[in-house]
Order: sequence, then structure tokens, then C-alpha cells
Amino acid sequence: MIELNATLLAQVLNFLILAGLLRAFAYKPVVRMLKKRQDTIAANINRADADAAAAQATLKEYQDKLNSAREQAQQIVDEASRRAAEERARKLKETQTEIDRMKKAAKAEIERDHERAEEQLRKEVVELSIAAASKIISKNIKTEDNERLVGDFLSRVDKKKIGDFSC
Repeated sequence: MIELNATLLAQVLNFLILAGLLRAFAYKPVVRMLKKRQDTIAANINRADADAAAAQATLKEYQDKLNSAREQAQQIVDEASRRAAEERARKLKETQTEIDRMKKAAKAEIERDHERAEEQLRKEVVELSIAAASKIISKNIKTEDNERLVGDFLSRVDKKKIGDFSC
């Protein structure tokens, strides 16, 4: 059994004093230090969470701006493509109009040259006809002479062809 004596009482008293001293000088400072460290860690975690949330918000904002910039860039490219297509179509139309105008002018020039050639041919045929008629009339001709004169006239007309018009 347990004997109650002065040694036991001294040991219990020493233990209580030691427990009080440890509590006063070791436990409370350790607990305060742990509490302070716990508060610091909690504050750091809260700050990290807030920073992460801010970073996430900033990232989303930048992504939105990037998407907006991409859309604007695509709109600019689309607008430039549309304008280029319109300009190309306009230039093509202008070129086609110019080609048509040049064709009409060339046809008109060809037609004028054709009419001049016909007129010149008519004049020469008339001159040659008059010349042949005057030779026929000026001579009292026989049938052989008449055939020879007409043959000469026709050979001269063939030599003086103009363009695609032959006599």
C-alpha cells in the first residue's frame, strides 16, 4: 500500500511546483508560439487563397481580352478580305469595260477602213470601166479586139484588189 509520509508529500509538492513552473515558463509560451504560428499559417493560407482567386480573376480577364483581341483581329482580316474582293471585282469590271470600249473602237476603225477600201475600190472600178469603155468606143473594134480589151481590163482589176474585195 501507499504510505503517506513526508517524502511522498515532498515529491507531490515538488511535482506540483515543477508542473506550475513548466506551465508558466514552458507550456504557455509554447502554446502561444504554436497559436501564433497557427494564426500565421492560417493568414498565409487565406492570403494565398485570395492571391490565387485574384490571379484566377486576372487570368480570366486576360483571356477575355485575348479573345476580344482575336475577334477584332478576325473582323479586321474579314473586312480587309471583303474590301480586297470588292476592289478586285471593281478593277475587273473596269478592265472589262475598257476592253469592251477598245473592242468597239477597233471594230469601228475596221469598219471605217473597210468602207474606205470599198469606196476606193469603187472609184478604181469606175475609173477602169471608164477607161475600158473609152478605149472600146475610141476604136472601131472587132469582136477579137473587144474580147482582148475586156480581158486586159479584168486582169488589171484582178491585180488591183483591195482588202478582201475582188472584182
